[in-house]
Amino acid sequence: MARGRPLSAAVVAAGLVLLALLVPSGGPCAAPCFCFATPDTLQCRLGRLLEPPADVPAAARNLSIAGARLPVLRAAAFAGGWLGGSAGPTARPLPALTLLLLTHDAIEALEEAAFAGLPALATLDLSHNRLRDVAPGAFAGCAHLRTLRLNQALEARDAAGLARLLDGALTNLSLARLELAGNRLRELPPAAALPPALRHLDARNNSLQALDAAQLDGLAARGRPRLLLAANPLRCDCAALRPLLAWLRNASEAERAPLRCAAPRALQGRPVARLRPSQLGCPDDEDEDEEQGALSPPETASYVFFGIVLALIGLVFLMVLYLNRKGIKRWLNNLREACRDQMEGYHYRYEQDCDPRRGGGGGGGSGDL
Repeated sequence: MARGRPLSAAVVAAGLVLLALLVPSGGPCAAPCFCFATPDTLQCRLGRLLEPPADVPAAARNLSIAGARLPVLRAAAFAGGWLGGSAGPTARPLPALTLLLLTHDAIEALEEAAFAGLPALATLDLSHNRLRDVAPGAFAGCAHLRTLRLNQALEARDAAGLARLLDGALTNLSLARLELAGNRLRELPPAAALPPALRHLDARNNSLQALDAAQLDGLAARGRPRLLLAANPLRCDCAALRPLLAWLRNASEAERAPLRCAAPRALQGRPVARLRPSQLGCPDDEDEDEEQGALSPPETASYVFFGIVLALIGLVFLMVLYLNRKGIKRWLNNLREACRDQMEGYHYRYEQDCDPRRGGGGGGGSGDL
């Protein structure tokens, strides 16, 4: 679905919620509706979902809400906090909930402690929304949150706007994976706005043309998370691509292989990892340094590795020969003696067979006399 395209009225009215728990005892829900499945009951009701559900079973593990209209998520939105206590059932946490998917829900703002009451939450998907305001403590209480998906969800285009949007919201988390694909970002988020324990940053399908050296240095100082940059219009000139080439020296093949140049026209479609300084128009006085840091093609690296392996095998073989030189010399002497004995025996038999006095022809002559 294209970004910003409004959902159909049927989808919004449906507010489809699938709660994956134990196998329910009743039959499947009829769409459009949302279902709560527990070991004893299966509820299915029609209606427009304009606010978070308040009657989620306490044993729920996975909750998915798609196509609703939830512009603002207030404190403890999924633990009944928005009810205000006396307006409905007593607010209660969901201690077993580990997966929360909120896609295509027109979410624009996350208030303080929006996900309070979800202490076990490990994966949160807010993709395909329109986030314009995220409170610094929006994810407070989510100590076990490891994966956060914000694909096509942010109303920010540059590092400054993204920093303002996520200011303080992520730094206190223990995120291992952050997905920012499809947000038309022109810059990577500053390292200071990212969780210190981040190990995977997905920035694919954005508008990144060049990468700032300070941003990459900040990521390197935080343990070099895996950085995915495929489907970005990278500009392949010396000034723009130099920091990325330095980063890719220690990157995995999965990070390097999908990267292609979008400009200039002469290099359009060329793999970034195969470029050389001479192709980027780098000044002559910097060519030597760039050649030392340039990425070697995978084929060259494979041949070098194969050569090193063969050299090690040869070295081991020579070492074995050296350590067993006395035994090898004794074996060669024994072999030479055996060959000499064999040849002498063969020579002796040959001489006997060639002697006419030892043949059978002499006996016939004496018989004629």
